[in-house]
Amino acid sequence: MRFTNATATAVLSALQVANAQTFTTCDPTKKTCPGDSGIGNGKPFDTDFTKVTGTDAPTGWTYADGTTMSYDSTNGANFQISTKTGAPTISTSQYIMFGNVSVYAKASPGTGIVSSFILESDDLDEIDWEWLGSNDASVESNFFGKGNVTTYDRAIYHPIANAVTGWHTYNIEWTKDYVKWYVDDMVTPVRILAYDDPKTIKGTQFPQTPMKIKLGNWVGCADAAAASDPKTEGTCEWAGGPASFDSGASYSMYVKNITISDAGCGGTYTYTDQTGSYGSISSSNEGDTCGSSGSTSSAAASSVASAASSTAVELPTSLIAGASSGTTSAAAANATTTASASASSVPAGVSPASGNATGTGSGSGSGSKNATSTGSGSSGAGATTTKAGGSSSSSTSAPQITANSASSHKYGAVELAVMFLGLGVGYLVM
Repeated sequence: MRFTNATATAVLSALQVANAQTFTTCDPTKKTCPGDSGIGNGKPFDTDFTKVTGTDAPTGWTYADGTTMSYDSTNGANFQISTKTGAPTISTSQYIMFGNVSVYAKASPGTGIVSSFILESDDLDEIDWEWLGSNDASVESNFFGKGNVTTYDRAIYHPIANAVTGWHTYNIEWTKDYVKWYVDDMVTPVRILAYDDPKTIKGTQFPQTPMKIKLGNWVGCADAAAASDPKTEGTCEWAGGPASFDSGASYSMYVKNITISDAGCGGTYTYTDQTGSYGSISSSNEGDTCGSSGSTSSAAASSVASAASSTAVELPTSLIAGASSGTTSAAAANATTTASASASSVPAGVSPASGNATGTGSGSGSGSKNATSTGSGSSGAGATTTKAGGSSSSSTSAPQITANSASSHKYGAVELAVMFLGLGVGYLVM
């Protein structure tokens, strides 16, 4: 396929943005890779970005290539985009092996802009929160296993007032048995993904390997040319259309603080084989301080799923845009998804036939035409001895499940070849 110089430049620029956010330098399921330095249990990693001065990366964080950040005492970290190729992204220098991560953030408003908070591993397991700048009524949760992008049917949109114009706390609780997503001070999660949920394909696609935490802001649709290009039009539809940079426009995502707890043993996390299973992960730390799973019973996860399938959960008015009464019920079809994927169930600004893309680490959207994957990962080194420890305790409370699950799209061999070939080219020109 031939491109004009302008089109080729736009495509390569978009692929550079993609690689700034979900990319691995070494996939342990394909070859032997260096170990990952772990934070370790009993060592909370907290960062108050309102207290950071200067522009250098705070202690324990690294900048993706091309990232420029600023910090102030009012809004904390400013992930500002002022050009169509902007993609400010920061990631933790160390990893967690199960645990809890909480972020207080304000996503960036703006058509074509995507803000993200993700957990990502070297073998491309992934847990996401993402915000579309064109949609102030919902936030998206998503997950991926082993970089599998053959389908994009895992995203769920959760109703929330002022999703991109207000400050909210977003939490991810990750264990070997489940992932839970929370918003603000809610006791009940908005979503629960059980290890054996059908979408995890008997657990093989469940995120279960050491993760870094990444925060970023990126351009999902650069311009009208990207919106009409078959390779990027799907991403553009998902992002709401082209971003505008007329008259010096810029777009900022803000993060005031983040709290990270590692449930694993710390030391160095190492893949002892190429299965990518949590049982294959070892830690160089030994002794009684090495944590064990607090939610070992699969029955606990089953109890949660059962409660979800039979309970209509009440959503507070403050979390639902346009609610006319004190609470609104959201009847759950199961612990991870809902029965409906109709046009009426998709949030305002997101077409049920819209394109699909991975932002700061995801291939989200509702029914995709095409997708690109983005990012970088780094590795540590170390020895293997004891098995890495587990996770937080389980809960049997019924989840809040939104009534909008993304529709799926299966890619053909040609489409996938184009995507991955493109990503490789993008990485080479970084």
